Amino acid sequence: MPEGFPRPLLYKVPNLWHISCVNYPFTKENSTRVLMLAELSIKNLAIIDDLSVSFTDGLTVLSGETGAGKSIIINAVNLILGNRATSKLIRTGEENAEIEAMFTIQKDSPVSRMLKEHGCDDSDGLLIRRIISANDRHKMYINGRMCTVQMLSDITQNLASISGQHAHQGLLREEQHLLFLDQFGNLLPLKETVAAQYAMILPLISSLEKIKALEQNQAQHMEFLSFQKNDIEKAHLLPNEDEDLEKIRLRLKHGETLRQIVHNAMEELYRMDGALIERLSEIQKNMAKAAALDSGLNKTSEDVSDIIFKIEDIAGTLGDYEDQISTDTNLLDETEARLDFLNKIKRKYAGPGGSLDQVDALYQKICHELKDVENLSSTIRDMEQKLARNHGELVALSRELSLKRKKAAARLSSLVEGELASLDMKKTRFEVRVSPLVADSSTPTWLKDGETAMGETGQDKAMFMIAPNVGEEMKPLAKIASGGELSRVVLSLKAILAGVDSVETIIFDEVDAGIGGGVAEKVGEKIKALSAHHQVICITHLPQIAKFGDQHYKIEKTVSKGRTCTGIHGLSHEQRVYEMARMLGGSKITEATLAHAREMVPSNSR
Repeated sequence: MPEGFPRPLLYKVPNLWHISCVNYPFTKENSTRVLMLAELSIKNLAIIDDLSVSFTDGLTVLSGETGAGKSIIINAVNLILGNRATSKLIRTGEENAEIEAMFTIQKDSPVSRMLKEHGCDDSDGLLIRRIISANDRHKMYINGRMCTVQMLSDITQNLASISGQHAHQGLLREEQHLLFLDQFGNLLPLKETVAAQYAMILPLISSLEKIKALEQNQAQHMEFLSFQKNDIEKAHLLPNEDEDLEKIRLRLKHGETLRQIVHNAMEELYRMDGALIERLSEIQKNMAKAAALDSGLNKTSEDVSDIIFKIEDIAGTLGDYEDQISTDTNLLDETEARLDFLNKIKRKYAGPGGSLDQVDALYQKICHELKDVENLSSTIRDMEQKLARNHGELVALSRELSLKRKKAAARLSSLVEGELASLDMKKTRFEVRVSPLVADSSTPTWLKDGETAMGETGQDKAMFMIAPNVGEEMKPLAKIASGGELSRVVLSLKAILAGVDSVETIIFDEVDAGIGGGVAEKVGEKIKALSAHHQVICITHLPQIAKFGDQHYKIEKTVSKGRTCTGIHGLSHEQRVYEMARMLGGSKITEATLAHAREMVPSNSR
């Protein structure tokens, strides 16, 4: 195995179906691609039993009779690229179908970096394996690690493209036209700048809409909160005011009773003849005399004196209280009215059984919410100012990109018409039509430039338009009916975009549909020229195209042990001459067709 060749797949297949490196040696001298399909192995897929083929750089031609199984190989590549799998693809009588593809990759290439991001070792290249099970529990592996469909699609998105007769992908997908135009015009860096500006403005718009919706939805609520705040402020509430007023109310309501009780107490303690203070004073005098005779009574005498002092203090306090007692009915009415008002405030803002503390807590909460609303308005103003700046930058960048796209579109249109003229479509008109994205009522103001909408890719959409015949109106490329015209348009675009197309491997599936003769040879020349920029694999029925191949494989269908099998093998120079003769003259090969075939096949062909 030459140095630098990726490790082979592990299938052991019959020599009839295996194309070894002996047939087409893969070396550093004859391979210049930094990323290419090196080997494809298929097992139990449709009528393929066990098949393996190695590819090299340049142009690889695959030929064979109609129905030999060429479409199955295309299906296998599509599965490797992430297409949906179904158990219906499994060969009759088998439980599983397996497809493996080995790609050579360059260190530090985008694919290499993506593999490392997903935790895959890229030292041996890129090995993709898909197992299709009869129970529809399919599995996918990248470099031996199980992966998801999304991961597979991410890694393979720039590995290969298949351009078939019906061209359902690549250049004929209108959503891809803008991308190809930007690639052609070297506008991808500017488009990335536009995308970055768009990504910056998008979350700001979303945040502003949410805040404005919040402001609008809360407007009525804020009005209610303002009313509550003013209502509570007008109440002039004091801490524990209700408790203090309740005490005052009780004193006012029972003033006469309190006055009588205090008056009687004062009389008994201090005022009337023989009041308690007088009797205690007499007792204290006698105790003092006794203490002079017996010091053991000193403490008792002192205690009586203390009692007298306390009674005097009590009498003083009661006298002051008596003077303050009011029976003012107006004051009682005012107090009861204030208490009634406070109770209503408590029920209104704190609920049944609520307190003034709870009312105050609600007041503080209302003030906080109203302050937040004031901040919300300020936030909206700040965001609108920031959006205005970003919107201006996005408009300027989008307009610059649009102008450059229109200039690039004119150049690309002219080049395609020139390429088509060289492929015997001299009167064909081709246009890369760049038109503005139309804004509608749902488009945010910040994503509009007048009536034009701006998106991640700018403010344009692009569509490839063509008029193959004189007098016909321009129509979208995807609606072309003629297979021959379609093939040549696809090939022309591929040739022009060869230097900027990010896809490494291009597979042409019957690009020769609807053409022949001199046109076929010109198509072959274009495909050959394209192989200088890409690894090209071409399935063809035309010898005028096949003769340009750097290597040539034949796909055959055989019957063995009552089972139909599709196989593929590389052709030596002489085998290639016979295959070309078959393609020229059909099943009956004459000396004339052999001679013609020898003229077509280069003597140094592999």
